[in-house]
Amino acid sequence: MMKRFLYILVVLLLGSQSSIWAQEESSSERVFSIKVKVIDENTNLPIKNANVSVNGKLFLFSSLKDRYIIKARANDELIVTHPDFDTVYYVIKDNEDIKISVEGIEDKKSKYSLKKLSSPRNKPSKSKKASDAFNVYYDSVKFHKEKNLDKSLTFVEKMLDESQTKRRRAVSFKELAEIYTYWKQYDLAIENFKASLKEVYDNKVQLLLAKTQLLALKNGDAKRSYTKALKGKLSTYDRLLVLEGLGDVSMNLTEFRKAKEHYEAALKIAKTRSLQSKITDLNSKLAETYAKLGETTKADSLFKNSLDLAFKENVRRSLNQQQKVADYYNTARRYDDEIDLRKESLKEANSITIETEDKESLVDSITSQKINYKIGNAYILKEEYNEAIPYLKKSIEEADENEDLIVQKDATRKLSEALETVGAYSEALKSYQDYVQLVDTLYSRKEQEIQQLKRFGRRIAENQSRIKSLEKDKELADTKVDLAYKDQQLVEESNKRQEYIIYSLIGGMLLMVLLAYLMFRTNRQQKLANNLLALKSMRSQMNPHFIFNALNSVNSFIAVNDERSANRYLSEFSVLMRSVLENSDEDFIPLSKEIDLLELYVKLEHNRFKDKFDYTINIDEQIRLEEYSIPPMLLQPYIENAIWHGLRYKKEKGNLHISMNQESDDLIKILIVDDGVGRKKSKELKTKNQLKQKSKGMSTIQNRISILNDMYQDKIAVKVSDVHEDGSGTKVELILKKD
Repeated sequence: MMKRFLYILVVLLLGSQSSIWAQEESSSERVFSIKVKVIDENTNLPIKNANVSVNGKLFLFSSLKDRYIIKARANDELIVTHPDFDTVYYVIKDNEDIKISVEGIEDKKSKYSLKKLSSPRNKPSKSKKASDAFNVYYDSVKFHKEKNLDKSLTFVEKMLDESQTKRRRAVSFKELAEIYTYWKQYDLAIENFKASLKEVYDNKVQLLLAKTQLLALKNGDAKRSYTKALKGKLSTYDRLLVLEGLGDVSMNLTEFRKAKEHYEAALKIAKTRSLQSKITDLNSKLAETYAKLGETTKADSLFKNSLDLAFKENVRRSLNQQQKVADYYNTARRYDDEIDLRKESLKEANSITIETEDKESLVDSITSQKINYKIGNAYILKEEYNEAIPYLKKSIEEADENEDLIVQKDATRKLSEALETVGAYSEALKSYQDYVQLVDTLYSRKEQEIQQLKRFGRRIAENQSRIKSLEKDKELADTKVDLAYKDQQLVEESNKRQEYIIYSLIGGMLLMVLLAYLMFRTNRQQKLANNLLALKSMRSQMNPHFIFNALNSVNSFIAVNDERSANRYLSEFSVLMRSVLENSDEDFIPLSKEIDLLELYVKLEHNRFKDKFDYTINIDEQIRLEEYSIPPMLLQPYIENAIWHGLRYKKEKGNLHISMNQESDDLIKILIVDDGVGRKKSKELKTKNQLKQKSKGMSTIQNRISILNDMYQDKIAVKVSDVHEDGSGTKVELILKKD
């Protein structure tokens, strides 16, 4: 990022007129007209697109005066922001002209395209430098922000395309978020405020994020954002806004006492700075808070203060505040007070002359039809229906003229109810029919609005998608630049190393050490690869005796025409084989899965040798099977030995018992116990070929366990012993560790 240095040069221009004013009134209350000049020190040209504000009010650049003309008082705080330099805070001391000089605002190596701005009234001289493209788009975004969504989003895309610094990207995302906030797309606004903060943290952006989260009713997030903003650098006015915002969050969370504390702290600042508009707002909010706390006397007093203060400001403020207080009276069921105040509001609204410029902006949504409707509604709540009827009729008439269907609908419904109550049934029926017709009309209009909103949403989604794509492309380009820069650094470092011949020997030694390490690692990896290959080979082997004997069993079933048993046995055998093959590439499988395989295998063997043995399988219910894993088909060879080499040679019917018990918190014990002829007797009964195969099979199991323990730190321990002193019976004890 380019270096920027900010300094403020204050030139006091006190004329004789200001001396006269100083004798007449206090300087702290006097409003000054102050000239603020923001210039680029390199070119000595004015910066026209800075945001210059005092107490939240923005002042625009004056082309005639070639500077910003602001209205302020002593001790007010001037704030100047711009995409290319840090925010400037300055406390105004008196009637003074202010010059802010910025050095290094334009990077001479930047690739910004420049455009000359000209108009018939104000053509730039040859000595003036044209603004770069980013600032042109920045001005366009500010101009279209609240007028044309598509144009403003298009210019934001262009801002992002021209954003060569993190600060400019942060400003671009902030502007995009403010556009979404204005058009009530709060989730998108929050996303882009966060993107701005990720680029460059700015406490004012944090405050804007908190306000938007409050509008989106994300009270927890808003509270955290306001609290974070409060800890950073803020102007006095922004601090007031943070405290007011925390009060609003507390009200939403029904934490009324906390809300009162925040509002009172904000009101203290507003009174100190004589911010009349905020004093009015905070009196009203404190009144609502006291009303929620049940302190009606204090609430009434504060509402009265807010009415008096709003009246001193302007008609719009007065009407707005009157409606808030009247709504409070309605909630408190003080209908007479509500009616008196609304009648006063009605006179005030009707007193605005038609010639008044922007009459609609003065009264905002406070129209005479709404006031008449609310007066009529208050009379109905008082059960004074005859008094309510004229106001409701007047409301309907005015709403019809102004095409205010919602008020017309509500007033028509109320009128129908009032007429029915006083016995005017035919009129009541007529009003009800009008109400039904209005509902149908309003429903049709709402459907159209819904379709418009859907199209509006799709348009916004498409624009946001393009902006995200543009940002990803820019991130990719930045990554390529970073990699090129790193490559250049590596080349320079390599060149430097060549200059230091004295370190060549150390480098050689380090290389030998590194080579030895690589050889050691290669050997270890080779050993691991060999182990994995050996395990895979072992897992792929299935006892040929089992397959051969299983097929013989099928053959024997077929020989005796027991086709059903043969089919059932073959089906169960195929399930077992499929499971074995599926697990052939796994070092470990869940213990629960191994149990299922064992149960199926023992069942198959029992079907073949029903006259030779019975079996039981007991699993401790305390074992959390999902926490243990075991090599696939590890237990099968031991069970096969017990059946084929112990129980099969026994004259009478034997027993096979398999159990699993929790040995400790991370160990389980698996027991395979048979009461067969024993290992010694079995060895005597076998042929030489059988002995060779047995020896090979057991050695394979032992090798497999040895490799697994080497790879997984002694996860398995196996012990084989005789059950009785005479050598009969065999017990296999296997200890398995938790994963």
